[in-house]
Amino acid sequence: MGSEKKEATKMESKRPQKRAGVNNEAKEHIGTLKRLEEKDPEFYAFLKEQDKKLLEFDEHVDDSVQQTDTEGEEEEETEVDDAEQGDNESEKEEEPRKNVITSAMVDSWFSAIQDGAKLGAVRSILRAFRSACHYGDENGVESTARFSTMSSSVFNKIMLFVLNEMDGILRGLLKLPSFGGKKEMILNLTSTRKWKNYNSLVKSYLGNSLHILNQMTDNEMIAFVLRRIKYSAIFLAAFPVLLRKYIKVALHFWGTGSGALPVVSFLFIRDVCIRLGGDCLDDCIKGMYKAYIMNCQFVNSANAQHIHFLSNCFGELLRIDIPSAYQHAFTYIRQLAIVLKETLSGSTKKKSSKNKSRAESSHSKKIKGKGAPSQSAKKEAFRQVYRWKYIYCLELWTGVICANSSEPDIRSLAYPLVQIITGVARLVPSTCYFPLRLRCVRMLNRIGAATSTFIPVSLLLLDMLEIKELRRSPTGGVGQAIDLSSILKVSKATLKTRAFQEACVFSVVEELAEHLSQWSYSIAFMELSLVPCVRLRDFCKSTKVERFQHEVKQLIRQIESNSDYVNKNRATVSFLPNSLKASSFLEDDKKSSKSPLSQYTAGLRQRANERNDSLRDSSILIGDGSSKFGNTIPAKDEDDVPDDTETPVFSLPVRSSRPTANNKNELSDKRAQDEDIIEDLVLSSDEDDAAIDNDDEGSEPEDIAPLKQAKKPNRRPTNNGKNTKSYRNKTNKRKRSQR
Repeated sequence: MGSEKKEATKMESKRPQKRAGVNNEAKEHIGTLKRLEEKDPEFYAFLKEQDKKLLEFDEHVDDSVQQTDTEGEEEEETEVDDAEQGDNESEKEEEPRKNVITSAMVDSWFSAIQDGAKLGAVRSILRAFRSACHYGDENGVESTARFSTMSSSVFNKIMLFVLNEMDGILRGLLKLPSFGGKKEMILNLTSTRKWKNYNSLVKSYLGNSLHILNQMTDNEMIAFVLRRIKYSAIFLAAFPVLLRKYIKVALHFWGTGSGALPVVSFLFIRDVCIRLGGDCLDDCIKGMYKAYIMNCQFVNSANAQHIHFLSNCFGELLRIDIPSAYQHAFTYIRQLAIVLKETLSGSTKKKSSKNKSRAESSHSKKIKGKGAPSQSAKKEAFRQVYRWKYIYCLELWTGVICANSSEPDIRSLAYPLVQIITGVARLVPSTCYFPLRLRCVRMLNRIGAATSTFIPVSLLLLDMLEIKELRRSPTGGVGQAIDLSSILKVSKATLKTRAFQEACVFSVVEELAEHLSQWSYSIAFMELSLVPCVRLRDFCKSTKVERFQHEVKQLIRQIESNSDYVNKNRATVSFLPNSLKASSFLEDDKKSSKSPLSQYTAGLRQRANERNDSLRDSSILIGDGSSKFGNTIPAKDEDDVPDDTETPVFSLPVRSSRPTANNKNELSDKRAQDEDIIEDLVLSSDEDDAAIDNDDEGSEPEDIAPLKQAKKPNRRPTNNGKNTKSYRNKTNKRKRSQR
């Protein structure tokens, strides 16, 4: 009993001390508010508008509150156990009520923001947006959040309002224009007081939007979020870390997305590069080039159109800054040249080692053969060039040079690229690689037409007519129709079919006519066409196939008629061949395409398009549902104009782990493996010998086997009786001879 009385007296003595301490704190708080009003009246007026309760502070109210607190303490001392149980039960009942976001709360925030854009309502809606973006995460974010529970309709309402209206709200708070802007505007804003007050709101909006982009799997929703974030991309200049993450996500969706998502992702990347520029543009160019190469690893009829779309986007991005584009183009074209140089050096080493004298001893051969490349190194060297990735890179830079041929910097890269393409076409002069050579010829014709430069393409085409299969009737049957523009190599069995021979001759005639038609208005056309005419006449005499003779003779007649057309006009001029006036010879006729060869070439081009369309219709429509990129650029920038596209309905995500960007890469890799993949090809040793040494005889190398193809094991005969006995006797004899 005595100890209880002592404790009671101690508690009573502490209570007046607590009251005095609280009163002193209240007086100090009032003093700080008065000093704040004197030192910074603007901030004091801001607090008065936003939070009046903080300024309306009263000592007497605090005393009364403190009295009730002391009474509550006395009751808690007498009934401790009952109070603790009651508090625990009340907390369990009240916690979910505090975290629930209702539709009425959201409507009240909307009305408050629309009336005067109150800061408290903006903060509340951004907290709700954060909870919506992190809804269902397993990292425990929503347990610490102020709001963590909502219905599906409330989730959709919050997402649509924030994504549609938050950009305008933030621009209004920061006193920025309603759309657009440059990097310098944001950098100048970061040193002001407004930015220090509201930068947390901007960062919350951009950061949570990035999080929901990584969690979504529906392409329409991802495209809608990216389309809305594009208007706020200018704020990323103040957050370099977020900028790099947004570029990474946009590049991922651009390379792997479907439908409208690649187009929306590219427009986001392009808008960011235009407004921010500098290092951002360099990162985007490097990232897009890597994404393009990754898509070119596995080529089939389904993704050919998508690869073409990616190349158009890359060329469009390079137009933003031509000097920067030249630096990147020079670097990447130089890498292609280095790969080709290593391949050529490996083949020349092999050829020189083969021509050595056979009279040397085996010991000296081993010593001298140490410097030669290994067989696997030779195969790997050829694989670096004769695959889709390398060919599509050449086509990419061909398109870039042709689209920007008027720029002196980009035009200067045409010469090294032509040298690389010519070296690739002549690397393995085999009949099996005629489709690859035709692709190289098309690239050379495109560069020559865009830059108005003469490129000796006719020799590459005329050599294709010298193969022995084209000089006699096909022995492999009719065969299936073949599209030489969609493959790189054909098998030996296909070479003997009628379908391949027709496709080969028709393609050579079309590309040769395309090349000569570019110079059909040149004053020296007769001299340029002399050698092709002689070679074509030799082919007509040597071949026994009538339809090939008819096709080639028709081309010869058109070349001769065009030569007569040029000679008639050349006889009327008085200037010398080396005069500058020779460049303007028949310039008016060239604009109207009056020459006989150009009109004939137009008919051949139409025939080739019809043939390719029929082949695609008979098999698979290429890129029917893929994204398409327009060739024309609109006069008005659509990036700053609000779009009227349909807004998707955001459904409440399930509380489970969702695939992230890394998981999406794994899924895309698995899908690519399941599709009709054209594998990397490896050259065998016999193939290299035939390609280099037997070129004059018209022989071709052995078929290239896939990388994963294994050697066929020796199979034992399964028949019983004499066959099995004879097989055992043979194996026993071999073992004895080896011993």
